[in-house]
Amino acid sequence: MSTPKFAYFKGNIVPIEDAKVSVMTHALHYGTGAFGGMRAYWNEAEHQLYIFRAVDHFTRLLQSASLLRMNLPFTPQSMTQILLELLRAEGFETNAYIRPLVYKSDEKVGVRLHDIGDDFTMFAMPFGNYITMEGAHVGISAWRRIDDNAIPARGKITGAYANSALIKSDAVLSGYDEALVLNEDGHISEASGANVFIIRNGVVYTPPVSANVLEGITRRSLMTLMQEELGLEVVERNIDRTEIYLADEAFFCGTAVQVAGITRVDHRLVGDGKLGAVTQKLSNVFMDAVSGKIEKYREWLTPVYITEAVK
Repeated sequence: MSTPKFAYFKGNIVPIEDAKVSVMTHALHYGTGAFGGMRAYWNEAEHQLYIFRAVDHFTRLLQSASLLRMNLPFTPQSMTQILLELLRAEGFETNAYIRPLVYKSDEKVGVRLHDIGDDFTMFAMPFGNYITMEGAHVGISAWRRIDDNAIPARGKITGAYANSALIKSDAVLSGYDEALVLNEDGHISEASGANVFIIRNGVVYTPPVSANVLEGITRRSLMTLMQEELGLEVVERNIDRTEIYLADEAFFCGTAVQVAGITRVDHRLVGDGKLGAVTQKLSNVFMDAVSGKIEKYREWLTPVYITEAVK
């Protein structure tokens, strides 16, 4: 994984080594920040880099900021313009991961959200697969997913990711690739940092947003692709723990994982224990859509580099 050359910091694009905060920064001590995870995909044939659903991601970021009582002078559109400048400065000709962050930036001690200044920073880096795409072995986590009445689950709040870190490390150190997390009601919620779908008898099921899941943008996009491109019925409802043991297929999705098949849960095979045909087909369609190869989904994409066709 390459180190970024630049970051947007304190209103300017600066060398990454100049983008530093004080050890007294409020967000560092109390988790009072929110972040986004975004990707840009390189299309070699067009020599173009496409940002996937930039405005949607920045809209969600500002919604997360609102949950933390932040007042930032940005719109999703203005954030997108900053991102374009940043990516052009980097000059990537490969797939990239983008990390925008809003945070309580004052150098103050005290647990609160009011009367604390806010700021926005962002960087990007080349990025490959987050977990195996061929079939993940996952376990049911002993940790429960944070409840929306404790920390807003639909926001990407930095402090909430202590929950995700506990889940992920315990899973990996126990020999799994990832974990599935139950909510306080005992239903499947999501992974440490990804939404989840299962397929049973030709129908696709995914936990509803009321199950303490992140309102994933990749999740929403895949629901569209499954319905429009694969002709599948997609149902949002609670999923019991044992249902995934009996699923024909299961997969994670998200900005980082993209589409990642689940082939074993605990020590049980999902389906025949191989990457499912629907999961593979969906992954292929998704990658074509995000790299600009399907015309009808180009509305999801923002081209980075100025060409004659987009001037």
